[in-house]
Amino acid sequence: HGQGYTDLNFLIPELVEYLDYKLGVYHPEVGDFGSAGAAEFHLVRRLARPFASAGGGSNGLARVAAGGSMRVSNGDFLLAGEAKGYNGPWDLPEKVRKFSGVARYSWGGGATRFSLLGLAYHNKWSADDQIPLRSVASGSISRLGQIDSADGGNSQRYSLSGTMHHAGRNSAQDVELFAIYYDLSLFSDFTYFLTDSVRGDQFNQRDHRVILGGNLKHVQPVEAFGVGHLLKLGLQTRADFIDGSGLFHTQKQIRIGTVRQDDIREWGSGVYAELESRWRPWFRSVLGARVDGYLFKVSSDLAANSGHNSAGIVSPKASLVFTPSARSEFYLSGGFGFHSNDARGTTITIDPGSGAPAQRVDPLVRSRGAELGLRLSPISGLRTTASLWALNLNSELLFTGDGGATEPSAASRRSGVTIANFYRPIPQLAFDLDVSFARARFSGVAAGQEHIPGALENVVAAGITWSPVRSGLFGAVRLRHFGSYPLIEDNSVRATADNVVSADAGYLLAAGLRIQATVLNLFNSKADDIQYFYTSRLRGESAAGVDDVHFHPIEPRQVRASLVYGL
Repeated sequence: HGQGYTDLNFLIPELVEYLDYKLGVYHPEVGDFGSAGAAEFHLVRRLARPFASAGGGSNGLARVAAGGSMRVSNGDFLLAGEAKGYNGPWDLPEKVRKFSGVARYSWGGGATRFSLLGLAYHNKWSADDQIPLRSVASGSISRLGQIDSADGGNSQRYSLSGTMHHAGRNSAQDVELFAIYYDLSLFSDFTYFLTDSVRGDQFNQRDHRVILGGNLKHVQPVEAFGVGHLLKLGLQTRADFIDGSGLFHTQKQIRIGTVRQDDIREWGSGVYAELESRWRPWFRSVLGARVDGYLFKVSSDLAANSGHNSAGIVSPKASLVFTPSARSEFYLSGGFGFHSNDARGTTITIDPGSGAPAQRVDPLVRSRGAELGLRLSPISGLRTTASLWALNLNSELLFTGDGGATEPSAASRRSGVTIANFYRPIPQLAFDLDVSFARARFSGVAAGQEHIPGALENVVAAGITWSPVRSGLFGAVRLRHFGSYPLIEDNSVRATADNVVSADAGYLLAAGLRIQATVLNLFNSKADDIQYFYTSRLRGESAAGVDDVHFHPIEPRQVRASLVYGL
């Protein structure tokens, strides 16, 4: 993948201080892949006291984590680590062996603060990839089985970042510089014997990159037209140096052929501005825009697919917010965003698999979104947000089973309604209920082929949480519901809906010791984490293969227990 892989496994949960969510295309500081929104994970700078956690559970789970802070000179030095092993419930043990570490030094006082953060992560595993429904129905494998026992992977990530925050008399500045080394080798087999009836279709996706980048932000109040404004200006840049990114044909994780291999240089930079203006006590506006430019350079093992490309895009955004009372707020937002396509697709001329001519993709794909919403707090402790939204993309990215990757497809239109509720009647008790309904369709395609495979149509997330003020019993119960959704464009095959309930309970001692037990998939639901519909071939089947649902089941009910001190 030209943009890399989504991988949050390097995070140690105990060190996440808070998450900052931004929904929609209305935030100028969010650039590439920010059409639906973004989430930022903020890590702690210091720990009030050392912590240690030890836990275990079903299917060979064992995990330990520990960390602490100390004063060094005029700053705080934080050091923490995690080790985890897990086999999972699968017929083939997963054999996860994960190690993570964090070191952070934060210093400064008064107007200026600095931080230097280092992260390290290494993981290795075996994988039970998605399996065809027909194999389970025939009894040849169980729901927890696999077709190719040699799937798996290994990954490592090391990063160093430095930040500075300066709060002056009339303005504030943030500076961030970062460097990341990332390496991933992933072995998968989705079609089994469709393309190679003797050696099988296992393939290796290889990603090896160094990322360098930085972010600058300036925030300043200004006066104009007789009212106060808050001005934000920013610059973001990132360069990816990718060597040997490739797709290889393998058998039992041994390479037996190269589909393609490329060295990629991708550099993207964006500048943005936002002006928040409070025109009346009950009305404010937020106007913004960003300008992004990208450079792509691909050196391919097939010379015809090498080349350069560049692209730029402008994305204006706006929100109008009305606050008629202290307990209500009405808003209207709209804007433009974008996502980049795989750098290799911007220079391709020949399909490396088939040798046929290939169509180049647009480097940057436009998105357009709008939202109409209402926030209410009718009684103390209750917050409700209801929104109507729409999102259009000039091109979708769809999963392809035979390549294990994504490819651009037709434009799309999405719309929906989301209702989010949070209620805390007393300090110890909280209820939450989020419900979302969505409609997703392709644009400009043949009649009857408009459904977008994999696009969720309804989602429910709900929970009840009891938290002691200082010590005592605590617990929570959570529900996740995914409704049925299309697996193929004509909607003739749909995914099965799923409902999964999980719960935990424990006791918090005043001394900072916590004992906790967790039950995942409390009612042992036979739901699936993923479901796709495509063609695969098992041994003994015809060369054309069989169209079938391929799925990966959620893990059966399991119990976990942990002992935590200091958090």
